[in-house]
Amino acid sequence: MTSWTRWIGIGTAVGIISALVPVVRGDIGFEGALRKLSPRSAEAPKGPDLTGLDLLRLDMRPRRVVAPLSDGRHAELTLDPVVQRAAVTELKKYRVPEGAVVMQDVRTGEILAYASYVNEGDKFDVNVRAEPPAASIFKVITGAALVEKSGLSAKTEQCYHGGRSAISADELKEDPARDKWCATLAMAMGRSLNVVFGRLAQKHLTPEDVTAMGGAFGFGAPVPFVVPNEPSAIDIPGDPLEFARASAGFWHTGMSPLAGVVIAQTVANGGVALEPRIIKSIHRGQETLWQETREPVVLRRAVKPETAKEVTDMMLQTTANGSAYKSFHDGRGRAFLPGIAVAGKTGTLTRHKQNRHYTWFVGFAPADKPEVAISALVVNTPTWRIKGPELARNVLRAHFAKKGQKGVTPP
Repeated sequence: MTSWTRWIGIGTAVGIISALVPVVRGDIGFEGALRKLSPRSAEAPKGPDLTGLDLLRLDMRPRRVVAPLSDGRHAELTLDPVVQRAAVTELKKYRVPEGAVVMQDVRTGEILAYASYVNEGDKFDVNVRAEPPAASIFKVITGAALVEKSGLSAKTEQCYHGGRSAISADELKEDPARDKWCATLAMAMGRSLNVVFGRLAQKHLTPEDVTAMGGAFGFGAPVPFVVPNEPSAIDIPGDPLEFARASAGFWHTGMSPLAGVVIAQTVANGGVALEPRIIKSIHRGQETLWQETREPVVLRRAVKPETAKEVTDMMLQTTANGSAYKSFHDGRGRAFLPGIAVAGKTGTLTRHKQNRHYTWFVGFAPADKPEVAISALVVNTPTWRIKGPELARNVLRAHFAKKGQKGVTPP
């Protein structure tokens, strides 16, 4: 067993233990609360009977969203009917081959939107499948490792040549005569400059470092959730070139949209991941059988608050002047979400043989006082009508328009 594979097991074990740690209002005292756990208190509380739960058969009513359970029961969900309806409408409107959106309340962990769409063939829940490559979303993990483990910051500068899409071994070599461009780590995150992440990872990190940080953000284990979901895949190679490529987000990691929203929520919440919740109460007819009364539950502290702040500064560049600028601004440069800074990361990869074009957006808003985290995935064929960043933007518009944010219109 390789050393970085062992890290996956460690990260998974820590995640299971820390899932039992309660939230302390204000500063989330994860470490202190973890030390106080006794064997008895570490036993998971018995939850409700969710037999028959089907998140693909949602009943969207004017003021609530419910899902069927067995024995004539139904679950009232945490979903916001307005935002949920907008997410579903966007997916159906553009008839994406496959697509999904998850929006989560940063402060409570409650899921506000959970939409999955498959245009043709057998229907399945896109939100729980980790088949899509994480692509450049993995730069969030590498960026966090560069800050937490190596002391870099969003302002750290790296000069480079080439590497805007693929990365060759030659492009990873320091060459003052050819390195005519320089970028800060924040610029590299915003513009998804692969060679910058590849070079910095080679200079400052090991495969064990990157795998450990992946585990801290949930890679290698399923998300604790009410329905089964596939673990985010991670396989960081030791070969120097492939290690650089993996650190930049090439083909060595896979992720579900559900896992993507947890990554965004973790950064937004100062480095602490909360359990995603979607069940509010359970009923049979007019009778209430169970109701959620717990405080938000911490899954783990992934990174220090200072690290999360640096990563946020990096992610802000994505919508401010990076790869998602055009998605979040109209042709005249006017923001679709005026007055709201959005921190995010895009990801794009294509499986050419299968004609599958993956586009991601994972982020949160407002960046200065985060309220919601979002993960959006669109899997297109060579002909496409909408991509992940535009899908995320429109669902965010629905949320903030409902709240009455000045200047924000619904999609």
